[in-house]
Amino acid sequence: MAAPDRALWQGIIQHVIDHGGNLIRPWFMQLEPIALEHGLLEIEVPGPREQEYCNKHCVRLFTEAAQRATGRLVGVCFLTRSEAATAERSQTSAPPAYGSDRDHAASLELPEDYTFDTFVTGQCNRLAHAAALAVSEDPGGAYNPLYVHGSVGLGKTHLLYAVCARVAHSAPGARICFLSCETFVNHFIDAVSSGDLGQFRYRYRNADLLVIDDIQFLADHEQSQEEFFHTFNTLYQSRKQIILSSDRSPDLIGNLEDRLVSRFSSGLVARVDAPAYETRVAIIKKKAALRNVVLPEDVANFIAAAITSNTRELEGAIAKVAMLAQVTDRPIDLTLAEEALGVAPRADRDLVTIEDILKAVTTRYRVRLTDLQSKRRSRSIVLPRQICMYLARALTGHSLEEIGGYFGGRDHSTVLHASRTIEARRKEDPQFHAALDLLCQELRGGK
Repeated sequence: MAAPDRALWQGIIQHVIDHGGNLIRPWFMQLEPIALEHGLLEIEVPGPREQEYCNKHCVRLFTEAAQRATGRLVGVCFLTRSEAATAERSQTSAPPAYGSDRDHAASLELPEDYTFDTFVTGQCNRLAHAAALAVSEDPGGAYNPLYVHGSVGLGKTHLLYAVCARVAHSAPGARICFLSCETFVNHFIDAVSSGDLGQFRYRYRNADLLVIDDIQFLADHEQSQEEFFHTFNTLYQSRKQIILSSDRSPDLIGNLEDRLVSRFSSGLVARVDAPAYETRVAIIKKKAALRNVVLPEDVANFIAAAITSNTRELEGAIAKVAMLAQVTDRPIDLTLAEEALGVAPRADRDLVTIEDILKAVTTRYRVRLTDLQSKRRSRSIVLPRQICMYLARALTGHSLEEIGGYFGGRDHSTVLHASRTIEARRKEDPQFHAALDLLCQELRGGK
């Protein structure tokens, strides 16, 4: 078999970096080309879990990249290392059949880097992290059920895996079921179709720890809701731990029975928010270290400022930077990071920072930085503080939560109120309007 030359592979990876977006994962750095023969590109992936992900999400991306790089019609397939070594092309990564023991602690596949030690805590996730840790130490006793909700990519699944890993380590014989709600529904449908409800119920109602990801999928599945209601009750009455995750709170899941909403809310409901700037920097450093990627301080800060949405996209950004450095044989620096993330060079961007704003406002209004970040409410302090928040929102890319973090950990509603107050005064007071515009010009002109 003839492996594609490195230049061709670099072209494929470059296309993946440019067009992969949120699909890119840190382990993409470990992908290797095996062979390109008879119009088929074989790519080696680290293991079955990664193979399943690529087959489900990345076939089109890599096919387009291969066709663009070769100029020919090319298909792709993903092989695990063992498959590549033995050339058993018939082995695929089909999901495990219903009824397998995969979900039990003895064979549960847990990502090595999804543990409590690798989870970065901040104000955005502190409650959820503390609750998950307590549950892992006292399953069925601390908080039952534990319901974690938040937008995608914020670390909910990481916490769920961390609990499973801790329980599996402390109680090797524990029966752990970790699955998506979609899988639960599909298993239930299969059991009804095959007349095998007994085995289905035995499997889930005898678990010591039942973890369901994306429980909002139960909406619009009436029979599945009925079945899960009885499963929940059986486990709860037996003091078995139940952990659920969702993209919204229980009361906001449409078409979910009231009795389930009530049960989901009966334990601890913990929300996970988007990480603030400082937390994102810490996440980037932690994730990079786990993958032996050396990121200079300015690169880590740049990624944290450029990616404000979620942890998953931060991981993808690290992967993009590392992959580009690898395929182009260049050191990781700010220029390479800008190129990898598709951000305009520094000379072409507005580089006003919150630190610049703080310096300008403290100088103009003769206040101290510590006063702006304190809880003091005197007018001589409140007005400059609100101006800082207004300018930070107008001139930087920081979120409301991040801006509030610079001013003594104030929440997003405080920042929003400050912005509205300054905007209203700006419209009513021409002199204040002119002074504010001059301040903006000074900040931009200094850049």
